[in-house]
Order: sequence, then structure tokens, then C-alpha cells
Amino acid sequence: MFIETQAPQDQLIIQLLPIMNQAAAILREEYQKYCSGQAFDVAHKSDDSPVTQADVRVHHYLTAQLSQLWDYPILSEESEPTQRATWQEFWLLDPLDGTKEFLHQRAQFTINLSLVQGPHTVFALLAVPEEYTLYVCPLVGMPLKYHTQSNTWFRYMPAPCYTEVQVGLSHSRQQKTQYQEFLAALEQITPYQTVQAGSAYKFCMMLEDQIDIYPRFHPTSEWDTSAGQCLLERIGGGLIDFSGRAFVYNQRSTLLNGGFLAYRDATMKQLALQALGRMSNMH
Repeated sequence: MFIETQAPQDQLIIQLLPIMNQAAAILREEYQKYCSGQAFDVAHKSDDSPVTQADVRVHHYLTAQLSQLWDYPILSEESEPTQRATWQEFWLLDPLDGTKEFLHQRAQFTINLSLVQGPHTVFALLAVPEEYTLYVCPLVGMPLKYHTQSNTWFRYMPAPCYTEVQVGLSHSRQQKTQYQEFLAALEQITPYQTVQAGSAYKFCMMLEDQIDIYPRFHPTSEWDTSAGQCLLERIGGGLIDFSGRAFVYNQRSTLLNGGFLAYRDATMKQLALQALGRMSNMH
């Protein structure tokens, strides 16, 4: 949960706030164009995932703005450089996370921006344009939330106890075998309910105490998880692979992640790992 607080004085946040607000405004404008039936470019990458004119426009805006203010290299979903192995500090960007949500006219898409130092994410911004909301993982301290329209800041506070475990799933994944097996295993441990939501938007719902566990059995990329992991780790949660190791960034030749378990506190971590272990025993 979040409680109202004073505006942060962190210079990084102060510099990035107007940039992210403008990026969110660009994405809202593109979304309105698409929903109204105007001409709209949608292409497909080599892996058949969609990329739209909205992805490209936000990518160009943010990379230009970030380059003007900082010397850090930028690793974006829409432009993967080859020399990244030598980078010690860089921006990691997904200009439109949830392209499929966007194309299905579901407003649960986000802009993900994070600052990576070594293998770890140290700062993150996750914008939800259609909700005029920005989640911030500062360099120090608990996550913050900013409402653009009311110009109001909020600070994260741990929520009271939960009753039934809320499991976050993507709209298209609930009927997939591995997710069914995970839910069947979890049901042997605790009552649960499922919540369907867009990709990184589920991380926002975890901060809002609406999702406790988010299992993922199909691939993502590093720009999909970095910001959300940073926010979750700051509140005592996290994001781990199926061996229990936290994700690290820019340490491999590939940018593809394997499956993961995201959780909002230590209790949920244990439940998720127990369910995963029971899945293995089913075979």
C-alpha cells in the first residue's frame, strides 16, 4: 500500500520526472490513435513478437532525452547494441512493455526504465500511462508512486496481512499446462485466486497488494524484468529463477531470461518455491 508523502528531493528523480511524463503522454496519444481506428503501423520481429509505431516513437524520444543528460549507454528493446559486454553502468529500457495488451486495447501496458550498475539494478521507473501513474524505485529507500494529474507523491508501506493468495497470470497463459500444474500444486498448500493482467503491469499490482505471486514459465527479456525486480526487492520481495537465484543483468551473451517466480515477501517466496517443488514431484 502507499501513503501520501512529500515530493522527493533526489536529483535523478527530479530530472527524469518530466521526461517520463512526456514519454507517457506520447504513448497515450499513440494508444488513442490506435483505439480510434486511425492508420497505425504494426510490424513483427524475427521472433514474431509485434512492434508498433508507439514502441518506436517512445524509444526515439527517451533515448534522445537520456543521451542529452547522461553519458550512460542505453540498452533498449528496440535497439540492441553489440558492445554491451564492457558496460559497467547503463540504462535498460522497454519503451512499451505489453505491446499485446496495447494491441488488444487493454490499458495494462507500461514504460520500463532502469539503471543497472554491474549485474544489479539500482534505480527504476515504471510508468503506467493510462493511469497517469509512475512507480519509482529510488537509489535509497522505499518505492514511491506519483500521480501525474494530481501532482501527488506516495510512499510504499507494508500492507496488513492477506487472506487468500493472489496469483498473477498473463491473459493468454492460464490454460497453458505449466501454469495449470503450478496452480494445482499451490492449491495443495494454500487457497488462492488468480488475477489476469499485462506483463510488467503485474509488478505494479504487486506493489498495490493486488498480486502476491507471479510465476512465469515462458521467456522474457532483461528489459521486461529489471525495473519490476528492483521495486520488489526494495519492499522485501524479489524475482528468482527456478533454482532460487535472483536475476542479474548484462552478464550473458543472450538477453533472454528463463522462467521465474516473482513474489512480494518472504512468505510468498516460500509458497511459490513449495508449489514449484511439488510440480517436479508430479512427473
